[in-house]
Formats: sequence, C-alpha cells, structure tokens
Amino acid sequence: METLMQQYVILRRGGFASLADLQTAGARSAAVADEQMPDDVRWIRSYVLDEADATVGTVCIYEATSQEAIRRHAAEAQLPVTEILPLLDTVIVRPDPQPQPQ
Repeated sequence: METLMQQYVILRRGGFASLADLQTAGARSAAVADEQMPDDVRWIRSYVLDEADATVGTVCIYEATSQEAIRRHAAEAQLPVTEILPLLDTVIVRPDPQPQPQ
C-alpha cells in the first residue's frame, strides 16, 4: 500500500559554502532519498540562492509522507533545514526558464 505524499517547500538559507559544496550535498540527498527512503521522500527540484553573505542557499520542492520524514532525510544526508512549509497549491504562469547556452 502506497503512503500518501504531500508537497513541501524546504528553505536552506546559507546552508552551503559554495556551488561545489551544494553539488556534493545534492548527490548525498539524492542517494539517501532514492536508496534509503524511496517510499517517504522524493526530491522534485531546487532553486539556488545567492545569499548576501556569499553562501549558497536553496528553496527545495519535495514530496514526502511528513515533515518528520523530511527532517530524517536531511539528517541522514547531512543537509541543513531552515524551515519546512507544506505546499497548498501550485500556480504556474510560465514554465521555469531554461539556462542559456554558454
């Protein structure tokens, strides 16, 4: 029986020293979610923030069975959590812009 998932926004303010640090953390996050908690947590997407103190933050969208599941995932993956907010709805005005070729 599949457990009902809800969408959440996870704020990770200033949680990473650099983009390289974020990439390493992202690999840990995906591994924990996919290998240890596939029925409890699904990482959907993240928006990367250029914080005022030169650190990197994120706004992450996850599906999870509970806020506690997100906290367990973060602890296992060694990720900071500033705040977890349940998502009520999504309004898409335009699709996310695609990065420009460099």
